Amino acid sequence: MLLPFAGWAVTGAIFFIKPGYGSAYEALTIKTYALDKPIAVNHDPAWLEVRYLKTILGEHLLVRTPDGWQHLDPISRSAKPAPAESELRVLLSDAFAANPSRYGRIVSVEGPVATTDTGVRATLSWNRLTVSQRGRDTDRIDTLYKIHYLQWTGVSGIDKVAGAVGLVSILLLSGLGLRLFLRR
Repeated sequence: MLLPFAGWAVTGAIFFIKPGYGSAYEALTIKTYALDKPIAVNHDPAWLEVRYLKTILGEHLLVRTPDGWQHLDPISRSAKPAPAESELRVLLSDAFAANPSRYGRIVSVEGPVATTDTGVRATLSWNRLTVSQRGRDTDRIDTLYKIHYLQWTGVSGIDKVAGAVGLVSILLLSGLGLRLFLRR
């Protein structure tokens, strides 16, 4: 009966203090540079948003259409292919320079995901030119979240039943404690 209450209390205290949250959920951004020269963007009427920027890999034209984001070559306006592994390493290493103690050095690359020697996994979204990052600390906090919200097994049906049992147990325990308190 005390297990759900103890799990909730301990994880609640951690969520209140938030140790390590800053780096675990840090926004990792691609480093951009000043443009050498402006370009005239004769945009397609279907484009809802346009971003023109320069990274260590060169210039990029990002456009949002009703179908989503597209990464185009600024000159030809054709789809710009995703970077090769060596280019991905250069692009992400440049972004990692903002916080080298967290990101360290890239040790492996699988598709758009790079893993570092500090255990961080950085995933590039080429069409948006954004990066998401996840480390061991992020995984640990997510596990605590699952414990706090009674998501213990990973199976939705079982977790709902366990959650209901846990909440009823906490209410019963609280009711018994109140009853003992009032009977003094």
